[in-house]
Amino acid sequence: MAKGAILDQHMKRVEWTNTLVLFFFHLAAAFAIVYLAVIKASPWTIGLGVVWLACCSLSITAGYHRLFAHPTYQASAPMRVLYLLFGAASVQNSALKWAADHRLHHAHEDDDQDPYNIQKGFWWAHIGWVLFKSPPSDPRLVKDLQRDVLLRLQHRYYIPLAFLMGALVPAAIGTAWGDPIGAMLVAGFLRLVLQWHCTFSVNSVAHLIGHQPFCKRSSARDCFLTALITLGEGYHNFHHRFKSDYRNGVRWFHFDPTKWFLWTMSKVGAVRNLRRTAREVIERAKREVRVRSRRPVPVRAFNHRD
Repeated sequence: MAKGAILDQHMKRVEWTNTLVLFFFHLAAAFAIVYLAVIKASPWTIGLGVVWLACCSLSITAGYHRLFAHPTYQASAPMRVLYLLFGAASVQNSALKWAADHRLHHAHEDDDQDPYNIQKGFWWAHIGWVLFKSPPSDPRLVKDLQRDVLLRLQHRYYIPLAFLMGALVPAAIGTAWGDPIGAMLVAGFLRLVLQWHCTFSVNSVAHLIGHQPFCKRSSARDCFLTALITLGEGYHNFHHRFKSDYRNGVRWFHFDPTKWFLWTMSKVGAVRNLRRTAREVIERAKREVRVRSRRPVPVRAFNHRD
């Protein structure tokens, strides 16, 4: 096949909407840094950016991931509304689409049907899979979630909600201290790009760096550094082994702010029925890994015909 035809074939596979959106937001995030350095660096604007980053990140880790993709607990309607609003501001698709992709990832980890298959390389798992066309999500994967009218509404109005919560609301809040442009740039675009790469690290870094105390069959790994930038999602080997557990960091001292947030919300009644894997089941999985690690690798007998 001629080089031109190969190039044309690859160009047709590019998801141009996602590619252009990613390019624009990265450009806007870079301008936000220039804005802070040269034009105006209001502490209120920076504070809003931090608050928006925390709210949006928790909406992905506690909402999209641990509630919708894996129903590890139940949440009140106001909590689900907050997750869906700030989840839209995270510009990672609707909760229904996100959950469908993530359930497919767990069902077909490390094979060709895995949307962010780490076997295709770090950059594919991190961001490349977003830039190329993929088969449409199978709605049967999220049949249970489609019964929730709030998720259906967010899915239908995802784009206007993303624009509203990701740009207009931060700008409106920024008018309180006379910096609507800065608030939109920092809490909107700079926050968004930082959050993207933190979330993407779960698909890439968490499948490459760290140890595997609970399961060797999965490429997922536990790593404190990944947990540090993903609000606890870096204990990924545990998660892939026990995806129905509301925790990722199973020990009390593991850095898992999402776990601590959910535990706190359960004490005030905002969430309930936090699901935990029994300690003996976790210990059994660890023992199985240790036993398998000690088994000698079988040596193939020499054959003169080889």
